[in-house]
Amino acid sequence: MAENQEGQEKTEEPSAKRLRDAREKGQVPRSREFNTFFMMLMSAAGLLLLGPGMMNDLMDLLRAHFIIERGKVFDTQYLILQLQSGLLDSLVLLLPFFVLALLVAIGSSLLIGGWNFSVKAMAFRGSKMNPITGIKRIFGPQGLMELVKAIAKVSLVGGVAVALLLWQGDAVLALGYQSLETALAEMGEQLAWFFLALSASLVVVAAIDAPFQLWNNRNQLKMSKQEVKQEHKQTEGSPETKARIRKVQNEMAQRRMMQQVPEADVVITNPTHYAVALKYDQDSDGAPVLVAKGSDLLAARIRELAAEHQVPIVSAPALARALYYNTELDHEIPAGLYVAVAKVLAYVFSLRRKPGTVFSSPVTFDDLDIPDELRRDDDR
Repeated sequence: MAENQEGQEKTEEPSAKRLRDAREKGQVPRSREFNTFFMMLMSAAGLLLLGPGMMNDLMDLLRAHFIIERGKVFDTQYLILQLQSGLLDSLVLLLPFFVLALLVAIGSSLLIGGWNFSVKAMAFRGSKMNPITGIKRIFGPQGLMELVKAIAKVSLVGGVAVALLLWQGDAVLALGYQSLETALAEMGEQLAWFFLALSASLVVVAAIDAPFQLWNNRNQLKMSKQEVKQEHKQTEGSPETKARIRKVQNEMAQRRMMQQVPEADVVITNPTHYAVALKYDQDSDGAPVLVAKGSDLLAARIRELAAEHQVPIVSAPALARALYYNTELDHEIPAGLYVAVAKVLAYVFSLRRKPGTVFSSPVTFDDLDIPDELRRDDDR
């Protein structure tokens, strides 16, 4: 079982943040054996596809640059120009194969681990120079896997090569008795098939190494329970800090809420355990808005502020509970409570139109119709 530096067992799967941080540091699963196998296999397929045309062009190239006129044999400048021209033509001839090999090399590395560019991975780290770390790596699971892969590659490739020579040895020797053009054509085809067979022999090594690298990378990134707790604390914050933040936010919200009570049109109470303050703009098309609400001590404070600023207080227990539980702060009241609230507001606005009206004692409304889905029964 993997352990961290404190000796704690890493039993937990890596989190998304740990995987993301690992990619930023350049730690992604890579399988060199799979890359080698895929690149060799595709290159061999490219030789089979492009080989015949390349061999014909090679013959033309040899004829063009190795047939020299008698009068120019001793012209060193001409020979240098012929060599330069031959090298340039050879590069142009082999360019499609080189481009194919380059694309395959890039594509094969993306199949496992995907694209990842990390500046941090290129930075100098003293741990890489630590001989103890290197020895642990050599004699650890990774080193053992590298040894097994090396033995497997030598055995497989060597075995396939010997088998091919025993099978096609006579055909290879027979090339010496053929004309140059025929020998080159057959040799190119044989080399392509030999290359393909040798590449295919590495499939066993690649099939073992690729899953191992994926498992090994995941295993290295596993976390201990303490690391999981620490990461959660770093990303989400400690419970104590979050509790303090929530407390401060609640206090600020309550202060803003209390500042709106003097501007309310009516305060509806339970009469003692709940209190909600409503404001209604008669010039707008919207419904009344709940600007403050509270229970127990907060409800008492809302009633005190309402009394201080001559805001009408109405006792309607069922309506107060329905508004308290079904309406959020600074939101319009539910449609089901329009009729009940309209009766209360109509009474309040009718009193305001009378000169000298003082809202001293709460008025009680017991006959308001509250829909069953919005009604909240309470013992208080």
